[in-house]
This record gives sequence, C-alpha cells and structure tokens, in this order.
Amino acid sequence: QVQLVESGGGMVQAGGSLRLSCAASGGTFASYGMGWFRQAPGNEREFVAAITWRDDITYYSDSVKGRFTISRDNAEDMLYLQMNGLKPGDTAVYYCATRNGFLVRSAASYNHWGQGTQVTVSS
Repeated sequence: QVQLVESGGGMVQAGGSLRLSCAASGGTFASYGMGWFRQAPGNEREFVAAITWRDDITYYSDSVKGRFTISRDNAEDMLYLQMNGLKPGDTAVYYCATRNGFLVRSAASYNHWGQGTQVTVSS
C-alpha cells in the first residue's frame, strides 16, 4: 500500500517562499505520475502541478505557473513543490498524490493521497 507524507507547510508573508516535500513509501515511486493539489476552506480540491513518471514532463495550473516548480527525486522517493512569490490566495491545505488515470489535472485520476500540509500566506 502506497503511503504519502507531506511536510514543509507553514505561515509566510506574501512574496515569501516555501518548499513542500512528499515522502513516498510502499510502492514503486519511479513508476507513478505524481501531482500536487490544494484545498481551501469551502472550496473543491484544486489542481496545482503534476509531473510524469517517464520523462518528468511538468504541468501547472495557470494560477501558479511561473511561481511554483514541481520536481521529483526517484532515488529518494521524494516529490517536491517549490513555491515562490506566494500570495494570500495560495492559502490552502496542500496534498500530494499518485496518478493512475489519464487526466493529469483531474483529482479523479489520482488514487493515493497524503494527509496534507497547511500553507498560510498573510498579506
């Protein structure tokens, strides 16, 4: 059973940076496409970024493109999300997930989820 554990969340001021980490265990990490989603109170879970398993092709939502960078270290079974230029609108719980479906930007394509890490950006 795949287990995912996020870390690195916290509280920062607008314009600041955070680096989220996601530690994977219990599966062949290198064979999974991976993604980051976020969910703010009262909102649906929202796609943030994704990376493929074979060619490390990356995808981003329009709201974070140019500010966030997704990366992975298959040797360490780790997924990362570098977040720069944070805005109050980025405040949410951030989740990492493994993808077993076709649609990269759809939460329904992801089958294993971490417990989430809180990111709070103050103005």
